[in-house]
Amino acid sequence: MNVVARRPGAVGSWLHRQVLEWRSGTRASQVTATVVLLAVVALSLALSIHDYALMPIAAYFFYLFVAMIVLRFWPLVVVSVAATLAGFLSVELGASPTLARTMAACILVASALLVVFQASLQRTGLPSVLGQAMLADLRDRLQRQSRVPVLPAAWHCETSMLSAGGSGYAGDFLVAELSEDRRHLEMVLVDVCGKGVSAATQSLQFAGALGGLIGALPPQALMASANDFLLRQDAEDALATAVHVLVNLETGAYEVTSAGHPPALRWCSKESRWEVDPARGLALGVARRPEFHRSTGELAPGEALAFYTDGVVETRDRSLTDGIAWLQDAAARAVEPGFEGAAARLMKRVPSGDDDRAVLVLWRDPA
Repeated sequence: MNVVARRPGAVGSWLHRQVLEWRSGTRASQVTATVVLLAVVALSLALSIHDYALMPIAAYFFYLFVAMIVLRFWPLVVVSVAATLAGFLSVELGASPTLARTMAACILVASALLVVFQASLQRTGLPSVLGQAMLADLRDRLQRQSRVPVLPAAWHCETSMLSAGGSGYAGDFLVAELSEDRRHLEMVLVDVCGKGVSAATQSLQFAGALGGLIGALPPQALMASANDFLLRQDAEDALATAVHVLVNLETGAYEVTSAGHPPALRWCSKESRWEVDPARGLALGVARRPEFHRSTGELAPGEALAFYTDGVVETRDRSLTDGIAWLQDAAARAVEPGFEGAAARLMKRVPSGDDDRAVLVLWRDPA
């Protein structure tokens, strides 16, 4: 039996188009939503005057909260005033005023003032629902960009990240690039100034800049360009630490470049311990021409590299040096069952704190 899909009618197409425009926050969609709500309020007032039982004052609370969800600030003010005035008129003209109805009208006024006040705090200028959607999209983008591409056989990489307060918005992020011939892996782990939601927007902007440069510039030039980008922001908190690693997935040769980031760790299979990588450097966004120190080495089968942010090792009662020593011991215990899942196991050992935390482990299968 052939089934013919029906095309949506003119009304359905118009409604679909209006919803899409509203989600984009256009002015035309706001005008349409405002007119519709004002028409509904006017119709409700007419019903209230005809018979108060058909449309009591409680209905205007509903219109008020719908307006809070779908309208920007000034259209919301217009609808709030209209709904409040209609509520008063419904009590005065549609029914004999009683103490309960008068109190309901006063509560309607207070609710309208609270709704307008809350809307004035929306810095995005969008309705609350769209503002929440923007934040959710920001969080999802930060999480997606921290995924490492699928690596060739014998190579694996895992990450574990926690934001301050567990909000999902963090100043720690990762940018990774696998070359087209799948021979080279390049990654940059970054910790921008700030934490949680306050650093998330800067992280997204900085990650976009690095995402356009990684793979196109050599490590030193990439870090220099990242430094110039932060200096152009002309803000006191436009600072970040970063560590860059470039790995030849055929030979295991690697190069680590650090910009004020906590030192990387290398798992030495012969001695079964984590060694501190010597790469050091100045943080990004501090000086015009900073020096970025680099280290080189080669990962043999069964060896690994670990990268992390300062939230993993620094606490109020522990220095960076002591934190790194603690991390060497904790990471050694985390890899006892194997490298798979080691990043998550290590993160569980990190004491809870008020800073973002990130751990990345890259390893090569034993021969």
